[in-house]
Amino acid sequence: MLKHLGNTTRRIGRLSMSQTKGLISLMGKKSQKAGLPPGTLIHVGERKLPKPAITLIQYNRDTLKETTTHDLTKLKKGISKKHVNWVRVRGIHDAEIIGEIGKHFAIHPLNLEDILDTNHRPKIDISESYIFILAKNIRLHSEDFSIHAEQISIALTENAVITFTESDDTIFDSIIQRLGSTTFKIRSEGPDYCAYTLLDIIVDNYFSTLETLGDIIEEMEQTLIHNPSQHTLEIILKYRNDMILLRKLIWPLREILSRLTRGETTLIKKTTILYLRDINDHLIHIIDNVSTFHDILSSMLEMYLSSVNNKMSEVMKVLTVITTTFIPLSFIAGLYGMNFKHMPELSWKYGYFFVLCIMALIASIMIIFFKRKKWL
Repeated sequence: MLKHLGNTTRRIGRLSMSQTKGLISLMGKKSQKAGLPPGTLIHVGERKLPKPAITLIQYNRDTLKETTTHDLTKLKKGISKKHVNWVRVRGIHDAEIIGEIGKHFAIHPLNLEDILDTNHRPKIDISESYIFILAKNIRLHSEDFSIHAEQISIALTENAVITFTESDDTIFDSIIQRLGSTTFKIRSEGPDYCAYTLLDIIVDNYFSTLETLGDIIEEMEQTLIHNPSQHTLEIILKYRNDMILLRKLIWPLREILSRLTRGETTLIKKTTILYLRDINDHLIHIIDNVSTFHDILSSMLEMYLSSVNNKMSEVMKVLTVITTTFIPLSFIAGLYGMNFKHMPELSWKYGYFFVLCIMALIASIMIIFFKRKKWL
């Protein structure tokens, strides 16, 4: 897999530039909200779809119906108390549409503001009429295997589940396939079980992403041992930062699942709480894996620095031996380079060759000494 990462360093550079531009744009949109009252609906983030797509999926044990519409009036009239109503909103850049949907389902403006702010941290709000959950879905970029996080908001009411995603993501397609068969449990359960299934898919996606990252880290270890380079160092630092990002995204999910399993609301059945506890167990496993990968990457960083230091020490040792060998030779050459008139050896016929032999003998003795000391 590291073969596909051959140009990762350059791609990271381009990605960093795009992230910087995105951050400047994000700061600009954040500044638009300065001074506005709480609950003012302004989209903060990247527009990932040309226009929002709204799908209403209605099901019970016997029937299943899927309707895609841009008519909010038709959507509101289509909500049925005899079915579980799953409203999928893909594309959250249109604040007016989000506001209309939130108004129909009596979602508080502060929660609608959180939906539109794609930079918000995961959270949960529980009220008498609905539960609002904000989570992050992660995926690996196909070119440089960098982690990208997208916001997913879930609102659970008495007979409906509303999901808001930034893009036309395929993460929930497997749930659509399950709904097509009456043999799956979801068809006979209520909206709380649907919300559990959505959370389960999100957490399972963390598992698959970490599995891919684990393979990459394992290959990086082999590269670090056999052929460490500056390129390898940059990849290690990149993925260590990704692990820090993952930890920030995953830890709040524990609080979300903890509150859902406490029985604080009647919107979650006791039978569903058991399944939510199972997600919590998976989440603990994921957190352990993230911590382990972070520790491995930190160790790899230390290994790389130690390797560089060892190479530098080897170079310095060779240079020191060479310098030490030439010190007495330089002394002899300097001594006979003084050219005093009455130096006895200056007029000797074989003086030059004699000094060369003495210098060669001294150098040989020093080299033999260094080898016996295992300095060479």
